[in-house]
Amino acid sequence: MPATAPHPPAESSRNKLLLKAEALRHAVLTSANFSIIATDERGIIQLFNVGAEHMLGYAAEEVVDRISPSDIHDPAEVLARAEGLSRELGVRIAPGFEALAYKASRGIGDIYELTYICKDGSRFPAIVSITPLRDDTQEIIGYLLIGTDNSVRKRFEAELNTAMQAAESANRAKSDFLSSMSHELRTPLNAILGFAQLLGSGEPAPTAIQKRNIEQILKAGWYLLELINEVLDLALIESGKFTLSKEPVSVAEVLAECRAMVEPQARDRNIAMSFPASFAEPCFISADRMRVKQVLINLLFNAIKYNRPNGRVTVDFVQTASRTLRISVRDTGAGLQPEQLAQLFQPFNRLGQDAGAEPGTGIGLVVTKRLVEVMGGSIGAESTVGDGSIFWVELELASAPQLAQPEEEHPSALRSPLADAPLRTLLYVEDNPANLELVEQLVARRSDLRLLSAADGNLGLEYARACLPAVILMDINLPGISGTEAMKILRADPATAHIPIIALSANAVPRDIQKALDAGFFNYITKPIMVGQFMDALDVALATAASTAAGAGAVQS
Repeated sequence: MPATAPHPPAESSRNKLLLKAEALRHAVLTSANFSIIATDERGIIQLFNVGAEHMLGYAAEEVVDRISPSDIHDPAEVLARAEGLSRELGVRIAPGFEALAYKASRGIGDIYELTYICKDGSRFPAIVSITPLRDDTQEIIGYLLIGTDNSVRKRFEAELNTAMQAAESANRAKSDFLSSMSHELRTPLNAILGFAQLLGSGEPAPTAIQKRNIEQILKAGWYLLELINEVLDLALIESGKFTLSKEPVSVAEVLAECRAMVEPQARDRNIAMSFPASFAEPCFISADRMRVKQVLINLLFNAIKYNRPNGRVTVDFVQTASRTLRISVRDTGAGLQPEQLAQLFQPFNRLGQDAGAEPGTGIGLVVTKRLVEVMGGSIGAESTVGDGSIFWVELELASAPQLAQPEEEHPSALRSPLADAPLRTLLYVEDNPANLELVEQLVARRSDLRLLSAADGNLGLEYARACLPAVILMDINLPGISGTEAMKILRADPATAHIPIIALSANAVPRDIQKALDAGFFNYITKPIMVGQFMDALDVALATAASTAAGAGAVQS
């Protein structure tokens, strides 16, 4: 029997290619995961695979050589696409298949998202990729449209959007609650701390026992205020609504200010403090000045609080290779176990010291860490049991700021009033009797001032227009109209527009303070009132009022 002649290599290769082509065609036609539609050059459907049949509900024989893919798209969306492309490309594109294929016909890759309409009238969003089909001479002989059902992604996006809105709503509710609670807690604290400050500085001077009692009231009150501020800071940071003002901050200056604040407490506990003796050259970090002080003071107070008797706190700094400055606070306390170090920055975790003598909530370090991170820095700690701990903060180095021109000093109103100083009127719009009485007693110490009071915003407007006071103190949360609304009405009235209006409020949320200043308040003082700060702000406002009055007189003359 003669042997069978082998197939020539070329023929074998062609057969393999044919088999592969047939396998590819079969895969395309039977794919259930994608709708695959091929058209001729006019856009009439020539191929409609199994996936398209499943997705759209048509049998292939119902659409092949009968309709265009644009006929199974939402017509309003096809029209909108035609109009959008016409504007984008500067040519008139007709609605219909031209709107779907125009970019592809010009060699521009195109993936669009439009709604498919099924045979039964149901609809679903689809992502469609359209590609031109070309012959050997590169002439377009048709188009290939590959589509996927986008319903799941759309549904997920809708659910995600709903969840995000719910989270934002919850954050707003939490922020509003904390703002309200902060206000409600600060209002009675204003009376406690305000009257305690009055007692401590009144005439006749308090006895030694009375002075000690007043100091205890003030110490407890300011500590309670510090806790309120810490909780509010933490909530604002975690809600993403915390704002900073980063600038070049002098390390020498900020350490000197921190030292002045913490050394009295260190002396009371017999803790020695060691700060860098001098700076070879000026050194600046990029930070929010107030917040970096808050960070360092918290670390310093902790180093003093948790130190051993007659211990030491050492502050040092070093520049790193990554253009940051590391500021370290070392103490000689009991030190921490490795598992305690791992839990340091967890909120409300005092590392087993709940029964100890030191007060606290365990959120100070959490706030400190968040503040450092918001400023773009990092924080860490190292500790050895029996040998103390080192807490460090790294912040980005900054160039020295440009020197600003010195500002002109305010007039003599910043100093104590002269004996022959003219009597000026203050108007205080406040509905809380304790707050009103506190300010009445503060103003009574000034021979150059007299105080009028109004219990609501509408009455305050009447008094302001009738008496034209030099300065107005305005609570924000008033019955009737708010303090902000009253301020805007006075600002819009030419007769009262010149009067400096100081907001005096228990609302201490930073964004609300800035919002009030942006709205037109001359200054914003948070309750509880610090007497010195209040008097300074009042003097600045009085000086501005006097300067405005002098300017108006000069213009009239």
